[in-house]
Amino acid sequence: MRIAALDDAPVHELEFLDAAPGGGTQRRLLPFLCGEVEGLPPELDALIITSDLQGRALQSPGAPVDAPLRLIGEAVAEELSALSELGMIPSLARAGIVVAGDLFAAPDAAKMGATGDVRGVWRALRRCGARWVAGVAGNHDLFGGDQGLAALRAEEGIHLLDGDRAHLDGLRIAGVGGITGNRRKPNRRPADDFVAAVRHSLAGRPELVVLHEGPSGGERQRGNDRLRELLLGRRITVICGHVHWQRPLAELGAAQVLNSDGRVVVLRRALRAHA
Repeated sequence: MRIAALDDAPVHELEFLDAAPGGGTQRRLLPFLCGEVEGLPPELDALIITSDLQGRALQSPGAPVDAPLRLIGEAVAEELSALSELGMIPSLARAGIVVAGDLFAAPDAAKMGATGDVRGVWRALRRCGARWVAGVAGNHDLFGGDQGLAALRAEEGIHLLDGDRAHLDGLRIAGVGGITGNRRKPNRRPADDFVAAVRHSLAGRPELVVLHEGPSGGERQRGNDRLRELLLGRRITVICGHVHWQRPLAELGAAQVLNSDGRVVVLRRALRAHA
């Protein structure tokens, strides 16, 4: 599997509420980008990739003033259904969704870095009509404790990975969630343990690896330098988030890294081979 092309201009944008630096909220646009990918198995026509959807949807017209604001990821699920019905993106019935973590935002969207339950977003993405949803947790994601996490993982079509792998429609996917840091905080582990978990995930020769904290890329593409060293020389596609890259795609020799922080990326099956 290899990303052959990625558009600069979004095919669609979704307005949402985000925490503003210094307090309060601001309105932002979530871009939906399109690209092409080579090497998808026959069952799939597209992969839809996203992460770091840390905002709240605008209030629906006619909704009560005090109605709670939905997480933006839940609105993304509805947008994907609408775009698919309009033919702007491939049919979701032949698409898989890949999530690289961090789907929570404070209820009023006025506090940066809030942590909370994101099971509703995973379930909304599963209900939108895609074949499956696979990915990892971010450092701001909770799942209702051990019992809630186990129940979510048991649901059909949901594959929340952390050091394990899934074989979906002929696509081998591995994932490691969270970030490096103090294990007393949610979804964090010491740096050596984190790198070891990623190394272990690569041992099964997956075609796609999903991380929240990803490797450093090129200039102004911040990330984990140890992960970069680990990936050099491997022919693999990595999805990550956690820090925003203005240029979302990096080439690390044979390895590719797609940073989906704050964007939705629709990768269609390439109809012709690219040089």
